[in-house]
Amino acid sequence: MAIDTQPGHRLDKRPGSSGPPQVIRKILLDNGALSALVVMVAVMAILSGNFFTTTNLVNVGVQAAVTAILAFGVTFAIVSGGIDLSVGSVAAFSAVMLGWFAKEGTPLWISVILAILVGTACGLVNGVLISYGKLPPFIATLAMLSAARGLAMVVSDGTPLLLPQGISWVGENLNDYIATPVIIMVLMGLVAGLVLTRTYSGRSMYAIGGNEEAARLSGIRVKRQKLVIYALVGAFAAIAGIVLASRLVSAQPQAATGYELDAIAAVVIGGASLAGGVGKASGTLIGALILAVLRNGLNLLDVSAFWQQVVIGAVIALAVLLDTLRRRA
Repeated sequence: MAIDTQPGHRLDKRPGSSGPPQVIRKILLDNGALSALVVMVAVMAILSGNFFTTTNLVNVGVQAAVTAILAFGVTFAIVSGGIDLSVGSVAAFSAVMLGWFAKEGTPLWISVILAILVGTACGLVNGVLISYGKLPPFIATLAMLSAARGLAMVVSDGTPLLLPQGISWVGENLNDYIATPVIIMVLMGLVAGLVLTRTYSGRSMYAIGGNEEAARLSGIRVKRQKLVIYALVGAFAAIAGIVLASRLVSAQPQAATGYELDAIAAVVIGGASLAGGVGKASGTLIGALILAVLRNGLNLLDVSAFWQQVVIGAVIALAVLLDTLRRRA
């Protein structure tokens, strides 16, 4: 009898070790968030005849856009073993600064760049507090959450600032099938994916999140990379704030309140580990879409907003539990 010595070839095909059921099981385990999204869309389509209309699907994408852009930034922090609770406040502060710059007569495109730089600066402050001040990310970003929201109130005097009409297109639909916020969401997702997979900083995030001390010993300048990580988080938060403000055509100091929790939830639902070292942009996008589909579907079904929070909390807990079980398996 000839013996197959080729690497990777198995002679002991045990019962149940292959075949369609096992392939499907593997796909579901390896792509749990995507599988959940597909099932959720199918269920909502069955329960509500209005769900699968073009208008509603575009609305789902628009609703997911701001959360997804925030979550892409938060992915950097979580992959590196940290967290950022300040992204909602930084988004609002950046948008308010956009309105203030425009109000002072600064050209619109310069105002947008300055607003993004404001968000980046907030992220850098977080990075300095974490890297050099030795503050836990939770505490440092919690402080920024309060400070950025307070600064937004101070600059705006607690009232919304009107934005120039020239930026309203950022929050509008191009046609019945395409919305600008969705395009920006996809572009920012591609940027996040490239940063994570194709750059030195991205690889450093995984190394730091996996084992910070080992990353340091391997030559990674951990403190400097943390500055880069949180600066990126701040920049993404600023872009999300601009998209949100453009939809309202006004910068509101209380905007994006609680969005940081949705962003973190999207990252976790998408398969990232809060322990660090695990996560990807595509998973985060799916997580944001799951939250948007869930909220949209529950609204169509006339479910109370109070019960919606209960359902979303249960989904987050279930996602983390299933991810834990999958990793053990």
